[in-house]
Order: sequence, then structure tokens, then C-alpha cells
Amino acid sequence: MNLRDIGAFVAGGASGLGEATARELAARGARVTVADLNEERGAALTDEIGGTFAKADVTDEAQLQAAVEAAGELRLAVSCAGIGWAERTVSKGAGPAALAPFEAVVRVNLIGTFNVLRLAAAAMSGNEPDSEGERGAVVMTASIAAFDGQIGQTAYSASKGGVVGLTLPAARDLARIGIRVCTIAPGLFDTPLLAGLADEAREALGAQVPFPPRLGRPEEYARLVCHIAGNRMLNGETIRLDGALRMPPK
Repeated sequence: MNLRDIGAFVAGGASGLGEATARELAARGARVTVADLNEERGAALTDEIGGTFAKADVTDEAQLQAAVEAAGELRLAVSCAGIGWAERTVSKGAGPAALAPFEAVVRVNLIGTFNVLRLAAAAMSGNEPDSEGERGAVVMTASIAAFDGQIGQTAYSASKGGVVGLTLPAARDLARIGIRVCTIAPGLFDTPLLAGLADEAREALGAQVPFPPRLGRPEEYARLVCHIAGNRMLNGETIRLDGALRMPPK
């Protein structure tokens, strides 16, 4: 699809990968709606790029529905909202892992992603199809942790593995109405999740990447979103964006 003047929706778009995506889409002429819990950052971003902000929790059906409706005619939706948690399944002296954090991570990362998918796709289903029958596209965000989960990443890896598993059946399900679904699985990226680390630690993480030996840049994720939007044969696929990195156990 041509991104100029289309309605684009970015969930979790106030920072990190989502912010970079919102900026890239706006630079290419899309009408961008950013949905996020961080009202201050989201409003500042959309003021800067000429978009619209909607405060919304991706796990809240009513809030997210209102945010999707605020986007108007929607042709592209990108789901970037997510949280992390690290805990061993069983720890010496502490016993089994707490259940509540596991449930919270799955609820935001997997159920929240599905919530964006289903509501955005429902909105797109009413669009007039283009010359090849396409009504829209949805890009979801997983992680290489879905495949190479490390010690302590049971919750995060399970949630992102669920997004990977969702991709193909969702694409097959929505094919009949001309909506494509793809997922990006980023490796180590320079996002707020890593912002608290010292520079030496960040450089050491980046050095693990075969090539280029550095952390990924959020704008590289954003450019892949735009390529997926423009390439109709990309459908039902999870694309690793990781510089050939395979994570060790720890």
C-alpha cells in the first residue's frame, strides 16, 4: 500500500519501537494515531508529527475500541505495546515463580496484541478494497525471545511465542477480507527497556550481534514496518530482525 494519506494506528507508540514507527509513518505521509498509556509523551509526540493521540490500555476493550475509532479510516495497524519480567521458574529459597507477573506479561503482550489485531481488523473490514483486493495490514511485535528464550524469560518468551503462533492463523483467517498480518521479532534494540543499563553493558550486549555488532536502532524496525505495508506478498510471516543473533541460555 501507498502510505501517503492512509490512516495508521500505532499501539504503544509513545516510546521505543512504537515512537520510531509513528515518526516514520508520519514522515511518509500517513495520518498517524498513537495509542499509549503515557499521555504526556504521546501527546507531545503527536503534536510534533502532526498526528492524533488516544490514551488507551491495550488490554481494555472499551479504551482500545475508542482509540481505533479515533483513527478514522484505518489501513495499517502496528502493535508495539509490551512489558517484560524476569524470574526463574523455581528459585532457591524463594520457591516457585509468582503467578501474577506471568499473567500480567501474557495479558499485555499476547492478549493486548490480539485485542489490537481484532479491533483494527474489524475496522479495516469496512474499507473499500484497492485494485488487488487489499483492505489493510496489521504488523505485530514478537521478539527473538520467542525462539531463544533465556533463563528467567519464561513469561516474556511465552507471551512473544504466542504472538508468533498467532500470526499465520490470523493471516489465513483475514485473507478472505483482504487483510494481511505479519510479525516482526526484534533482537537486541536500543529501546527504553535497555535505557537503564550503563553504556559499557549496552555496548557488551551489542557486541554479541554477529553483524552489525551493535544494538538495533528503532528506526530500523520502523523501516521494516513500512516495507511490510508496501509488499503485498509478505503475509502470515514472522521476520527476525536481529543481525543473525541467537541468544545463549543466559
